[in-house]
Amino acid sequence: MNKPICLCFIINLLVCFSALAQKQLKGKVSDANGKPVDACIINIKDQEDNIVNYTRTNDKGAFTLTLPKEEAGLKLEAKILGYATETLDISAQKDSYNFILKEKEMELKTVEIKNRPSLSYNGDTLNYRVSDFSDKQDRSIGDVLKKMPGVTVEENGKISYNGKDVKNLYIDGDNLLNDKYGIGTKSIPHGAVDKVQVIENDQPIKMLQKNNNSDDVAINLQIKDDAKLKMMGDIKAGLGLPEKFDGSFNGMLFKKDTKFVNSIKGNNAGIDASSELTSFGFAANPKPSAFLSAGSVGVPTLPANRTLFNNLGIANLNNLFKFNKDLQLRANMHYLYDKQSMAYNRFSETYLGNQTISYQETQYNTLQPQRLKGQFTLNQNKENTYLNNALTAEYNPIKTISNVVINQIAANQVLRQEMFDFSNDLNYRFKISKNNTLNLYSFIDKSAQPENLGISPGINADILNNNQPYAGLNQKVNIPAFYTNNYAAISFAKGQFTHSYKLGLNYQNQTLNSNLIKNLDGSTQTEVDQSMKNDLNWNKLNYYAESSVEYSTGRTKANLALPLSWIDINYKDDLQNVNSGLEKLIFNPVFRLQQKVGRENEFNINYAFRNNVGNITDVYHGTILKNYRSFFSNNAPLSESNVHNFGGSFNYKKAVKMFFANLGANYSIINNNTISSYQLTNNTQERIVLPLKNTVRSLNTTAGISKYLFDISTTVNLNASYSNSSFNQLQNNVLLPYSSNNYQYKFGFESRFIKSLSITYEGLFNQSFNTAKQTQVKTSFNQFKQNAGVRYSIKDISFFLNTDYLLTYQKDQPNLSYVFADFSVRYRIAKIKTDIDFVVNNLFNVKKFEAIYVSANNYSNGSYNIPGRIGLLKATFNY
Repeated sequence: MNKPICLCFIINLLVCFSALAQKQLKGKVSDANGKPVDACIINIKDQEDNIVNYTRTNDKGAFTLTLPKEEAGLKLEAKILGYATETLDISAQKDSYNFILKEKEMELKTVEIKNRPSLSYNGDTLNYRVSDFSDKQDRSIGDVLKKMPGVTVEENGKISYNGKDVKNLYIDGDNLLNDKYGIGTKSIPHGAVDKVQVIENDQPIKMLQKNNNSDDVAINLQIKDDAKLKMMGDIKAGLGLPEKFDGSFNGMLFKKDTKFVNSIKGNNAGIDASSELTSFGFAANPKPSAFLSAGSVGVPTLPANRTLFNNLGIANLNNLFKFNKDLQLRANMHYLYDKQSMAYNRFSETYLGNQTISYQETQYNTLQPQRLKGQFTLNQNKENTYLNNALTAEYNPIKTISNVVINQIAANQVLRQEMFDFSNDLNYRFKISKNNTLNLYSFIDKSAQPENLGISPGINADILNNNQPYAGLNQKVNIPAFYTNNYAAISFAKGQFTHSYKLGLNYQNQTLNSNLIKNLDGSTQTEVDQSMKNDLNWNKLNYYAESSVEYSTGRTKANLALPLSWIDINYKDDLQNVNSGLEKLIFNPVFRLQQKVGRENEFNINYAFRNNVGNITDVYHGTILKNYRSFFSNNAPLSESNVHNFGGSFNYKKAVKMFFANLGANYSIINNNTISSYQLTNNTQERIVLPLKNTVRSLNTTAGISKYLFDISTTVNLNASYSNSSFNQLQNNVLLPYSSNNYQYKFGFESRFIKSLSITYEGLFNQSFNTAKQTQVKTSFNQFKQNAGVRYSIKDISFFLNTDYLLTYQKDQPNLSYVFADFSVRYRIAKIKTDIDFVVNNLFNVKKFEAIYVSANNYSNGSYNIPGRIGLLKATFNY
């Protein structure tokens, strides 16, 4: 053996002996649910915290690592993004080490760019700094929310985030405003808010947060510390021409134990403060809508401040008191009184192959709505128990006075409607062991809806009075109702699964009383006919059971619900010889899956099958005069339908780069056993529900992009949607299939590329195409809307200019084009915290507005009187 070979042999031998002398450490890393943690970094550190060796775990969470030296004080460290770092001391007597890592909400490092907005992410919470998006022209937090990428705010204050509706608006974590948070977006000063926090997968119940399967979105307004120390708000007083006023008082307090947002407002300048009472949640007991109406008035396709003649007063009081960190009492109360007027003229055509039904209508309405509501909620939210009890009382009277001319026949209407409602909603949960909970729920509701429609002189004498003139008609309707829903549910959580089982019953009792009375000569009254009366009693009893399973990991959430119901319905009306009912077993499975892709993106898919059964409005046989030209009744068994609903969405975001995108689609198939049949003449419309199987198919798709452009301080939004539906209509004994296609494209931006100058723009293009498949009758509709605004400030003076442009065009019809403009100047007197505003709305004094309405085989053109130019001088004191 030569020397080089011997030397290599000796070196290799020494290396082998050295390797044999070094200690091998091995082990496994898993999370709290026992799932292996892949690619976790395993470090060996000495006493000075220096890394002396490292490796990563494999896809099974296992690792093997050589200990290069043995000395006192060595540590083994397991470290990976999204989990708390764990360390173990290395012992000479031990060579196997297992780690169990706990998930940790991770705050991504904020990208700090000089003079540029930034976002931070903390778990499921995205944080916007209000100061990054606000300027001195802004008043409320809603003005600033509109500029935040990914966030949209509608005219009524409703908020959505990356294509999802925001369910709750919290103030420092408290749900002060419940689901009517419009007053918050419009009244809370942006200067009082430090951060806007978007909470994905919001779960407010503490005991459910560990096994959270929610996909709700909420927003929390984090109040600045100095804004919590005192009451704040504003007082506004304004007068203008012609004979206009606008005044308000807003007071709010955001202390730890006491919070309130209270306001009193009044105006006759077309400002629709009633939108602050809009509920963005879901009713616990959906009740039948009002039977009677003043007519078929369409809503102008303009913002309310362009069309509204009003005289409004409103008090909106929202108060929350905390007894301790887990127990609170909330009182939400409001009262509204308004007097609105509307004058319109409408021309309508319905195309039925060889027949066209048309009418010309003029109507002058005075509407006097009132809304009084009080809700008192006691909430206890602990780790082991949850109690929520909401007591609600509501009274809504509405009076509508109308002067109507239809095809040169004149009539006067007075419609009085009242709604009384009293309910209690109780939800109680408690833990029966560490991971198992019991939920007890009870809801009780008592309501009534009396309605009275008076018409003079008598109309449709050929139908109602043997072709003899008569003085008038009086239609009376009332539906007193009682409803209760009660259940008990138990949930078992183990690892990544939660199993739930529910047993319950609900009961509904309603009575429909109606009668049509005619006044023959001003003093003699008589019933029109027995066929115009209803004395219908309705009872519905529903026993139900539900089994559901939820699967949740850090990246996957799935839910499968298997509800089973036994429905027992009976209804009886001796006047109409109706005595019938339905007993049926119903199975309504629901599946939902959410899969995260990367850190910030997710897929959602869902499927639901629903069996729906009709209500009391589907089975009354006595004819009801719904308004001066419409008669409604039924001649069919209780309506039933089954619905297949498929949905999916993808939400994408790069929060640090302020880029958000969403894509969604929903397809449904509805199979019905009844259809509404309409008999149309130039003066009347009769609807009767008949037994006839039919299917409705609909597809809805949406896409949206929102991006903040740092270089020009601009938020850009792009949205598009498409919807298609196919269905059947039965009109004048002809069954016709229809299809409808609707397209919408929206582009907008909010820009502040110069500190003293802000520019906003939104363009909206709508297209609607409708086809009667057999007769090839086609209708179409195209509309383009633009809104542009400029705000400029110099020292203590700010100038505002806002314009709206609306173009409507349709084949073979003249184009409709409108331009509106508003101008205002604001002078800030800093010493006394007061703003002086001079406002001119509708600069070009537009007083008439025409709107086109298109449906499957109907074309309508409505002409409305709208307020002309309005000038106001207002002073607003801020405190």
